[in-house]
Amino acid sequence: MAKEKGTNVVARNRKARHDYIIEDTFEAGLVLTGTEVKSLRQGRASLVDGFASVDGGEAWLEGVHIPEYHQGTWTNHAARRKRKLLLHRGEIDKLAIKSREAGHTIVPLQLYFKDGRAKVEIALAKGKREYDKRHALRERQDRREAERAMSLRMAR
Repeated sequence: MAKEKGTNVVARNRKARHDYIIEDTFEAGLVLTGTEVKSLRQGRASLVDGFASVDGGEAWLEGVHIPEYHQGTWTNHAARRKRKLLLHRGEIDKLAIKSREAGHTIVPLQLYFKDGRAKVEIALAKGKREYDKRHALRERQDRREAERAMSLRMAR
């Protein structure tokens, strides 16, 4: 069997970039069972309610929904179980220290396969307030309008 190359994105958490200010990102491996990998290869996962925590010197991914493999039998996995993240000790320590600060959390941004191995991109993030979200939407809208006006001017 040929070895896989490149990345294949399974799920993205688009709402995370809207709800949080991303300060730092990390790529982590995942400890998965066989039926979880098969379900992910079918492109089935949801990161919406997911978060990561550091407990006992280990990083854990919680709240991520990987549905049961439909052809699995009694060996199937629990859909929202706690999954261990594979990170270097320095990265875990950095996440533990920063996540203890007020307003900081660790959120998953995307789940993907990289060269055949399941990876998750996690981010150290700080929660946005409601007015920050409105301000970001307004900036994006203003930028779009300016680009539209420039393209119309260039077309004449």
